Amino acid sequence: MKLKVYFSRGLTLIEILVVVAVVAVLQSIAVPAMADLINSSRNSAVLNTLYSSLIMARGDAILRNQRTVVCKSDTGDQCKSSGGWGQGWLVFRDSNNNAQLDADEQVLVRQGPVPSSVHLTGNLPVSRYVSFTPRGSAAYVSGAFQAGTLTVCSPSTGEIQAKQIVISIAGRPRMVTTTLESCPEI
Repeated sequence: MKLKVYFSRGLTLIEILVVVAVVAVLQSIAVPAMADLINSSRNSAVLNTLYSSLIMARGDAILRNQRTVVCKSDTGDQCKSSGGWGQGWLVFRDSNNNAQLDADEQVLVRQGPVPSSVHLTGNLPVSRYVSFTPRGSAAYVSGAFQAGTLTVCSPSTGEIQAKQIVISIAGRPRMVTTTLESCPEI
């Protein structure tokens, strides 16, 4: 038994308009979702990189029995007191306990700037640096305990989902997701 298959010689205008309309609707749904996915991916990459630097610094401080500091840096050769963490950061062994990179101190990590679409800020206790003692706790160079929150987000209007690294009084960093009214300014 032979089956006969009939093919049309082309498409009608109505069929083309329906296809174009369906494609337009799908594109209007997919493009914003893709942009959100890309922003979320960038934020996660920055969060994971900073988290790894903090974990490594804490482990190094314990292992070497020496203070290790993570500070923001735009040049990679000195700590900065101004600007946000998005300019980059350093991880170094702080042999003289001053939270500043000196010529004789070993740099463990030099991290360059994060993408401009990502904001990375620290609240007041961790706005300049995070310093880990040989016991693994976070402490200022004065000896006072240091606990704070570093926030990673993308600027937008309205409520946003932000990712944060919370550093406890014991110095242990942990990652959380939270809802904020807006992304903190740098």
